[in-house]
Amino acid sequence: MSTEPTVTEADLQAYADGRLGVERRAEVEAWLAARPEEAERVAAYRRLGDALRAAYDPVLAEPVPQHLESTATRRPRARRIAAVAGWITLGALLGALAGWEARDWRRPAGQPLAEGAVMARRAAIAHATYSPEVRHPVEVGADQEEHLVAWLSKRLGAPVRAPKLEELGYSLVGGRLLPGENGPVAHFMYQAQPGTRVTLYVRTEAVDNRETAFRYAEEGKVRVFYWVDRKLGYALSSADTSKDELFKIANSVYRQLNP
Repeated sequence: MSTEPTVTEADLQAYADGRLGVERRAEVEAWLAARPEEAERVAAYRRLGDALRAAYDPVLAEPVPQHLESTATRRPRARRIAAVAGWITLGALLGALAGWEARDWRRPAGQPLAEGAVMARRAAIAHATYSPEVRHPVEVGADQEEHLVAWLSKRLGAPVRAPKLEELGYSLVGGRLLPGENGPVAHFMYQAQPGTRVTLYVRTEAVDNRETAFRYAEEGKVRVFYWVDRKLGYALSSADTSKDELFKIANSVYRQLNP
C-alpha cells in the first residue's frame, strides 16, 4: 500500500508562495523531486511571483488618496474588502491582474493612463503569465499556424499575421486568444534555443491610427516595445532579452507587417 502523500494544486501554490509548514514543505519537495515537470512549473510560479512583486511593491508603498481614505473610513465594508485583498497570492492570477489594474485608480483626476500604455501593461501581464509555462504555453501550436492565424483573424475582425523571426534565432511556439479592453486579443509566442521567449500582443484599436512610432515601457522585469498602426495595436514583450535585442526584434516585426 502506497504511503506517498497527496499533493494538491493548492499545496503547490502555497509552496511557491512560501506558506507551507516545515513538515508539509518537506513532503511537497519529496513529491516534486520525482516529478521534474511539476517542479519546473512551480519554479515558473516563483519567477512569475518575483516579476509581479517587482511591479506591485512600489505601488503598495504609495499613500492612499484622500478621497479613497475617506470612503473607507465611512464604509466599514470597504475596509473589509481591502483586508481581504491583502491575502491575494500568486495562485490567484485574476486577483493579481486586478491588483495591477488598481494602479490606475491612484492616478490624479484628469491624468488618465494613455491608451498605448494600457496596452503595454496588459501585454506585460500576458507575457509574465504565459511565458513561464512549460506544458501549456499556448492554446494552438506552431504546427497549426495556418489555422491559428485564420482563427485569430476571424475573432479580431482584422487580418492578423505571425511574423517570421527565424533569422533572429526565434521560432514560433504558437498562440492563444485573450480578452482585451477593446475586444479579443491575439497573443503569439516565440522561443530561442536557450529557452528565451518573446511574445507579440495584437489588439484592435477603437479608432484608425496612423501613428507608428515605437514606445518603450518596463513593467517589473518585463520590457515592452509597443506601437499602433491604423486599426491594430502591437506590443512585443520579453523578460529575457536586453532592450537593444528586443528593439531589433520589434523592428523585424514592424517591417514584416508593413512591407
